[in-house]
Amino acid sequence: MSDVEATGVRALDDRALLAAHVAGDPDAFGELVRRHRDRLWAVALRTLGNPEDAADAVQNALLSAYRGAASYRGDAAVTTWLHRIVVNACLDLVRRRQVRASDPLPEDDAHAPAAPGDAMAARETAIVVQQALLTLPVEQRAALVLVDVQGYSVEDAAAVLGCAVGTVKSRCSRGRARLLPLLAPLRNPDAAPGVPPVQRPASGPAQGGDPR
Repeated sequence: MSDVEATGVRALDDRALLAAHVAGDPDAFGELVRRHRDRLWAVALRTLGNPEDAADAVQNALLSAYRGAASYRGDAAVTTWLHRIVVNACLDLVRRRQVRASDPLPEDDAHAPAAPGDAMAARETAIVVQQALLTLPVEQRAALVLVDVQGYSVEDAAAVLGCAVGTVKSRCSRGRARLLPLLAPLRNPDAAPGVPPVQRPASGPAQGGDPR
């Protein structure tokens, strides 16, 4: 691809890139992947917990998106459509394979250099958070990854997950309640893992119902 062709492709927005791919442009889908791969990878890694499974999920999702691009109807942003495919690939993988909760989370999202002590502390925090996430039902985990880790709005997360906004809110609320005692050592290093802090809200999540 020449510099002129590269500039032309990069000037297109996501919808135009997907349309160009469907029309046969050999470079359009690669540009789309280049734009979104980091966030797609981060969602898969946080949801699945180890890089091998995340790589499998992203590869399967991108292959599905490449082959099924003509099915995109424009009812959501292209990035939402891609994330939906990645999340579905992650959920499918979880249902087929037991995720190894002991695998540490690699430092995939460190964008700025840090001092050695800061880097070690950040890695230790990431491992604690990842192991705590992996104790949740996968539907709660996916919702929290999108909303609390990736910063999606509840509405956008609902579009990615293909469920109602209220369902995303419920999954996030229940997931946060489950994570609270597990993440207590991050806020209070003297607290034992799995032991809730001394001060807890008087009211907790509703009992019973769908744990998702």
